[in-house]
Amino acid sequence: MSGHSKWSSIKHKKGALDAKRGKIFTKLIREITVAARDGGGDPDANPRLRLALLNARSANMPKDTSERAIKKGTGELASDTFIETTYEGYGPGGTAVLVEVLTDNKNRTVSELRRAFSKFGGNLGESGCVSWIFSKKGKFEIPIDTTDEDSLIDISLNLGAEDVIKDGDFFSILTEVENFENVRKGLEDSNIAIENSEICMIPSNSVKVEGKPAEHMLKMLDLLDDCDDVQKVHSNFDIDDSIIEAHI
Repeated sequence: MSGHSKWSSIKHKKGALDAKRGKIFTKLIREITVAARDGGGDPDANPRLRLALLNARSANMPKDTSERAIKKGTGELASDTFIETTYEGYGPGGTAVLVEVLTDNKNRTVSELRRAFSKFGGNLGESGCVSWIFSKKGKFEIPIDTTDEDSLIDISLNLGAEDVIKDGDFFSILTEVENFENVRKGLEDSNIAIENSEICMIPSNSVKVEGKPAEHMLKMLDLLDDCDDVQKVHSNFDIDDSIIEAHI
């Protein structure tokens, strides 16, 4: 779970503290809008919307901003039409990369993605080229200083979680997507402090990346992350924590 997981965790904390560029709000607004469009505006009946609103709250997004995004999704307010898709490719060092996108202009998005990949020695690939490496899972991050490991494992497994992994400053709890809501509710009922929760793509293998390719990988991720159309980036790179922390 090191490498990309570490990068994601640091980015999440940084984003929650510093939304000055508006990038994180733009991504969250789009996710809320599409979640409401596809599943309705009631978070109690729409798990995807409920998760999006939880993430918006953790990023300190104003409530009225979230409410407007829901109304755009349900058609009460005018909104752009966003297309949801995933692109695949290869990053520096032979890493596999998945990019989840919400865009109102696919041509613009593909152009930006190709530029980001090629600039740092990667290349955008065809559909299916690397997706077979990844499995969709629910993931919860629990700060290690807020709970006892044995108790957390017992609670998580009793709730039907697949695994609990100690990953740096966090315990990462993995679960099947279908059981995500049950585990989330069970953790909250057990007063477990959830730092971050998400549906993500977990790779079945990892690629160790060092030196210049590691620097290029992190710079490529930054460029992808800066694109408003990009919602999430998943990869199987394994880069030493010290390199990631120094870069971010």
